[in-house]
Amino acid sequence: MFLNKTIASIFGIGFLKGGGTYAAIVTCGFIWLLWQSPALQNPWYLLAITIFITALGVYVGNKVEPDWGEDSSRVVIDEVAGMLIAMLFIPANLYFLLAGLVLFRFFDIVKPLGVRKMEDLGGGLGVMMDDVLAGVYSNILLWVGYFVWMKFGVH
Repeated sequence: MFLNKTIASIFGIGFLKGGGTYAAIVTCGFIWLLWQSPALQNPWYLLAITIFITALGVYVGNKVEPDWGEDSSRVVIDEVAGMLIAMLFIPANLYFLLAGLVLFRFFDIVKPLGVRKMEDLGGGLGVMMDDVLAGVYSNILLWVGYFVWMKFGVH
């Protein structure tokens, strides 16, 4: 159980006040580090990591729920997955990374457009899916921003 709680809380980040935001920030740092290595800039690596983290989050979410309760704030692996999804296939750019963080936290906190409804799935799946959808919405808006920037921005 200790390992499941450690993973679910991302090594204790979930025990901090505002742990979800800290987990998303740490994930941005991880993404930034990936982008620094030409060999790891391939977006398919980030996709594979995202799928693994999301599946792991469902698993550990189910395991810790009996002790921590339904959708405990201590579980922040969902923020990691959501932030990863927000940045999937987005060009490696610090401004997009920061915009992704802001957009993801907005969708995760406000929970519009069916994001809150995902929590009704229950268990680890419900814990993860609201953040997955928040990440998807963030990703879509980042792509819109990218295309607007490419069309009208300074190159």
